[in-house]
Formats: sequence, C-alpha cells, structure tokens
Amino acid sequence: MTPDWTHVALGLAVGYLLGAIPFGLILTRFAGLGDVRAIGSGNIGATNVLRTGRKGLAAATLLGDALKGTAAVLIAGRLGGQEAALAAGLGAFLGHLFPVWLGFKGGKGVATFIGVLLGLFPLGVLVFAVVWLGLAFLLRYSSAAALAASAATPAALWAFGQPHLAVLFCILALLLWWKHAPNIRRLAAGTEGRIGQKG
Repeated sequence: MTPDWTHVALGLAVGYLLGAIPFGLILTRFAGLGDVRAIGSGNIGATNVLRTGRKGLAAATLLGDALKGTAAVLIAGRLGGQEAALAAGLGAFLGHLFPVWLGFKGGKGVATFIGVLLGLFPLGVLVFAVVWLGLAFLLRYSSAAALAASAATPAALWAFGQPHLAVLFCILALLLWWKHAPNIRRLAAGTEGRIGQKG
C-alpha cells in the first residue's frame, strides 16, 4: 500500500517540533543553575543535568525528553495512522538531536529513544530497561549502558514480529551511536564520567 505522504510529512513535522523542546536547558535555567551546556559533557540531557547535583531536575529532564517522543507518536498516530506515527518518532528523535532553537546542537537522544519506543511498542521499553539497568549497575557508565540497550532494541523488535519498528529503531540506534562518538572515545580511554559524578 502506498504511504500517504501528506500524513508522513505532517508526522515528521509534528515530531520534530516536539522533539526540539530542550527540557534540560529550560529546567536548569528556571532553577537558577545557568546553562547546563557549560558543565560536564556539555550535553542538555538528563545525565549531564544530574552532574549539577540536582536529582529532581535530572529526573524531570529525563521524563520531559522521553514524553515528548511519546506524545509525538501518539498525536501523529491519532491524526494520520501508523505511518505518521513512525515518521513522528523519527522526527522527534531528530528534533532532540538537532533542535533548530539551539543551532542544531542538541542532546544524544537516549530518553527520547525510550519515549518513542514507549509510544510505538511499550513492551520494547522493558527490553531496553533491563539491558540499561543491568549494565548501568555493573559499570556505572550511562553511555555504555545506553549504547548496549539501543543496539538490543531493534533485534528485540524483530523478534517480537515488528519489522517496521525494527528498521526505524535501527536507524535511531545508529544515530544514537553516532552522537555518542565522544563517549565511546572516552570509554576506550577510561576517562568517561560515571553516573552521579558532578561536573
């Protein structure tokens, strides 16, 4: 069946606009902590917000970055069906990674990856969570845990009989790994910051 490209384009646009909301930056500024990009890894995501020592802000950032992905796919799916929802998932992820408001310099996408997964196939979040939590507990490296969990997700989706979702999340995982290239280099060098380490 031929995709409805109008709905696909609409889903992509809605997803991008929602995904581009920089919750980490907004929340830390409202809390009087300045620009979170000036500390730690320079990222706007929850792991770097945690380096401010404010666990509540980090949790709120994680939630906001995840739910914007969930909202994008649910809204687009309601308006334009499954194809629009898939496009919105991609759009939300790209919006988080490359927000127009921040000169296309955004986060690394882990929370938004989870949020999109939650909106499209909630059972997949369990797979991601088990891998992430297990490795985060053992290694204390958020980045290593996220990389492994993102790589496991497409395989799990394929095993669950969701080939279209597997393809989408393969693309998202590749983008996530690309954005984590500096982390991969620091992991190899033994200089990567551990979970809970302040900036």
